[in-house]
Amino acid sequence: MNDLKFNTLGNVLTSDEYSAEMLKRHFPKGSTVWLVIRQVSRSGMYRHISCHSIKDNQVNYLSYHVAKVLKWTYKDKTNSVGVGGCGMDMGFHMVYTLASVLYGDGYALKERYI
Repeated sequence: MNDLKFNTLGNVLTSDEYSAEMLKRHFPKGSTVWLVIRQVSRSGMYRHISCHSIKDNQVNYLSYHVAKVLKWTYKDKTNSVGVGGCGMDMGFHMVYTLASVLYGDGYALKERYI
């Protein structure tokens, strides 16, 4: 029962639903997901990418919620999402997948690197 949260309507949410709702609040359609590549493996096939939103000149760290919604690995050491693969922009891949999960449209969110 520790895993449950309440939304503004008083409905009980699971932790995955809570993360999705929080991400929709921070990333409405058309908004930008700010990314930082924290670490790249020697082979270049795996990287740690952290996700942020910027509102009212305040940076919000949302990597945990992104990893939870996408069911990808969260990396505590770098506060980032573990993303595997190469040969394309993996930050775009992560944001496209996130937008697909949240809104059903992969192009609903934009990404920029810090």
